[in-house]
Amino acid sequence: MRRKPGRYSESVAGIKSDINVTPLVDVCLVLLIIFMVVTPLLTNAKVALPETRTPDVLPERAGQLTVSIQADGGLSIGPRPVAEANLAVALREIHARSPEREVVVKGDRRLSYQQVRQVLRQVNAAGFAKAGLATEKRKK
Repeated sequence: MRRKPGRYSESVAGIKSDINVTPLVDVCLVLLIIFMVVTPLLTNAKVALPETRTPDVLPERAGQLTVSIQADGGLSIGPRPVAEANLAVALREIHARSPEREVVVKGDRRLSYQQVRQVLRQVNAAGFAKAGLATEKRKK
């Protein structure tokens, strides 16, 4: 007596009906690599930094918090836009989670110093001990 093929194991012609996972893993790895490459590019706001002749070169660290001020006055903490009225609250929340973080303020060069100073005051009022301004080296 001939045995009938199982419903999910093989068909009449002897073809396996199991799922081949290898192409799925390949596609997932390619997508992961694409996201890993693109994500750092999305986190930087469009800010034309002020230029100096001899800027202090400090490496960007993984734990740094970046506060960006665009030329139109728009604010963002990392990649996330924040309203000016909510900046102090957002900074206090971040400080409560990780008070040891360093803050880098990236202010557009077309802004007045008063606007940048106001953001620095809010960073200081939130309790961050280490804060600095980002600049670019002047092109000769």
